[in-house]
Formats: sequence, structure tokens, C-alpha cells
Amino acid sequence: QVQLVESGGGLVRAGGSLTLSCAASVRTVMGWFRRPPGKEREFVAGISLGGGLTSYADSVQGRFTISRNKDDNTVLLQMDNLGPADTAVYYCASRPYYSSNSRGVSDYEYWGQGTQVTVSS
Repeated sequence: QVQLVESGGGLVRAGGSLTLSCAASVRTVMGWFRRPPGKEREFVAGISLGGGLTSYADSVQGRFTISRNKDDNTVLLQMDNLGPADTAVYYCASRPYYSSNSRGVSDYEYWGQGTQVTVSS
């Protein structure tokens, strides 16, 4: 069992930045997903166990950066140039191994409780 706890959500104006954090109980392959209002949960970014491999959804490529701390089991999602379309509940999730093609909800095993990000226009 892997415990995941997200933090860092909030309200930000369009064009602004926000950093989300996910603390895991063990070091594991991680991903970020989001669920916009009225929509399905979607993949945002993923990172390998060592942090050297990352993958992004087309909608966030170049604006979001996923990284992980070397000294603990925390993964960050730096979000820049945010727009109203980025408004969603953001979730971190874990899986046993990394694959850039693993972008479905069912590809991940454990989930955090989610944190709300709201971008005002």
C-alpha cells in the first residue's frame, strides 16, 4: 500500500504559476492527473523512479514541469502560464514501473485525495 498526499493547490490568476507537491510513503513511479469540472480524469505528467524520464500531455507540454526531490519521496508539479482551462482537481498517483505510454487512469495503482486548482481569467 502506497500513501500519497497532495498539497499546494489554490486560486491563481491566468498567466500565473503554482507548484503542487505529492508526498509518497515510499519511492515510486509517479504521475499527475487532473479532473476538470464536468470532465473525465486525464493524464498530465509522469516521472520515472530516478527522475530522468518524464512525459507530458500535449496540453501542458512546455508549461508544466514534473520533478522529484532526491532526498525524499516527494514529486513536484511546477505549473506556469496557467489558464482557465487548467482549472481542475489535481491528483498524484503511483505505479510500479515507468512507461511513457502509461497514461490511463487504470495504469496507476494508488491515488492521492486530490487538490483543487482554480485559475481565474
